[in-house]
Amino acid sequence: MTDPLEKARQIADDVLFPAALEVDATGVIPAAHLDLLAGAGFYGMAAGQVADPPRIVEWLAGGCLATTFVWMQHHGAVRAVADSGRPDLVEQWLGPLCRGERRAGVALGALRPGPPSVRATPVDGGYRLDGISPWVTGWGMTDVLHTAAREAPRTGDARVTPRTGGAGPAVETAIWALVDAVPGATLSVRPLDLVAVNASATVEVTFDGHFVPAERVTATLPYARWGARDAAGLRMNGSFALGVAGRAIRLLGERALALPAELDACRATLDAAAPDDLPAARAAASELAMRAATTLTVAEGARSVLRGHHAQRLVREAMFLLVFGSRPLVKSALLTLVSR
Repeated sequence: MTDPLEKARQIADDVLFPAALEVDATGVIPAAHLDLLAGAGFYGMAAGQVADPPRIVEWLAGGCLATTFVWMQHHGAVRAVADSGRPDLVEQWLGPLCRGERRAGVALGALRPGPPSVRATPVDGGYRLDGISPWVTGWGMTDVLHTAAREAPRTGDARVTPRTGGAGPAVETAIWALVDAVPGATLSVRPLDLVAVNASATVEVTFDGHFVPAERVTATLPYARWGARDAAGLRMNGSFALGVAGRAIRLLGERALALPAELDACRATLDAAAPDDLPAARAAASELAMRAATTLTVAEGARSVLRGHHAQRLVREAMFLLVFGSRPLVKSALLTLVSR
């Protein structure tokens, strides 16, 4: 089989979905699931090795959201290494990451608005990281964390503004680096107990003077420019919700009524959305996932509340997607939709 989309559909329907209830109940993703995605070439998706990534994610999320969620965290590191402009990083990391021989997670909590949760301090040979990064997924299933931190403007640091050529205000810098996902004296974790996708092994990571060598830094960027870059990720996040909605709709069959058409329209809107329109489109996808899952629950009746039924799992996963990766504009749009 050479068609990536058909390959993703087959993996989702024949492997991931039949095991999804057990994964949900045990809180453990079989290593074979991630190995299968690596063997299919899907770990190289962010490097352009797989066509139609949004649909690939959608199909896999409709099979097992927990497995897809862990796998999806990997791609930020792949893209960062590929775009780093550093031959040393590309040579050492890109091939193994794309083949799934090295697997990555993300620790991006420091990029949230407000005071940074993780600070980067320049030291000889690299940076020292201090602080807490919440919501780090895939602990124990990843080799490295693509970690963000913010470097405070240095004393006396004034940057030249392009418009005037004069000295402007000091600029806070965001840095990204590949940090080994290994606990120790300067890196510790606290597991988080989630009501959905708990098998994702999501933890809170604490850095206490953790050293990162300069050769592990993938990028630096003025923090103020992070927002525009972050918005681009909303399209792919929407595929998680479309996957959950699609699975509920397929389980409903003829009882789905107008939901299949809504799913197609929601996907088309996400595909066509300009950056400013993505928050509303992403919110609509999450709202549809919840509505499709609750429709399945009502249609199936009392048995839906049994642990062995997919409806209760999909409702909890849809709830998770109402808040996962949310941004102020997404939250505002969702509040409008769910309060109608």
